[in-house]
Amino acid sequence: MSAHHKPKLGQNFLVDDRARHAIADALGSVVDRTVVEIGPGEGAITDILAGRCRRLVAVEFDAALAGDLARRYEMRVNVDVVHADILATDVAAIIAPERTADVVGNLPYYITSDILLYLFTAGQRGLLRQAVVMMQREVADRVAANPGTRDYGMLSATAAMSCSVEHLFTLPPDAFRPQPRVFSSVLRLWFHPRYEELGVDPAGFTRFLRASFAQKRKTLSNNLRSAGYPTQALVAAWPNTLALDVRAEALPIETTAALFRALHPTSPSD
Repeated sequence: MSAHHKPKLGQNFLVDDRARHAIADALGSVVDRTVVEIGPGEGAITDILAGRCRRLVAVEFDAALAGDLARRYEMRVNVDVVHADILATDVAAIIAPERTADVVGNLPYYITSDILLYLFTAGQRGLLRQAVVMMQREVADRVAANPGTRDYGMLSATAAMSCSVEHLFTLPPDAFRPQPRVFSSVLRLWFHPRYEELGVDPAGFTRFLRASFAQKRKTLSNNLRSAGYPTQALVAAWPNTLALDVRAEALPIETTAALFRALHPTSPSD
């Protein structure tokens, strides 16, 4: 086990050589791109990308690991090691003067959803082209889930508004050191936000999605009433083709956006 391993940080270092190359390869050619690596850890993927991309920004939260990486790459002019919490980092600032970047990373299990929502927001701002990210298989299934399935929820809907999702492969626990108790999946996300297309503002619609999925056992209308939407307004906006007892996970994102627009006719994106 690595002397730097800190269980509370969700550190499981990738040690499978084929997997680390497959993740780097999934980015395609990055010879003229800036790549942001989230949680480089001991540098399994960093070592590959340092020789491939025009510029690599490795953002590492663990001070000891960041220090090791900084020393390892101090002679590489195209590698910047940033000791920081990615969730508190401004993507635009760290990729400047470039306007867009690609992302790669083995996301810590305990904040995977937070990091994904962070990436979706950066994608909305036009800062990201693609991301190749690894996470717990169950979370990956939620990100890639389709409406009408058990796994479809807030994370799925936000992903659908932000990017296309491609499942690349799944890794067993023995691909890591120490071994986690779960399998991990690698997804590729191509960012193309749909907020303007569907006529909704990102902040308002995100709040609406949170309200819609607040309690999965409740119907959509009950969740919205609990969030403060008056019954009269819901009745007036409710599509005739939509069952009154429908749950949020049953709705395609286009239908959900249409309901939001009906309830918010003065939304800034209208």
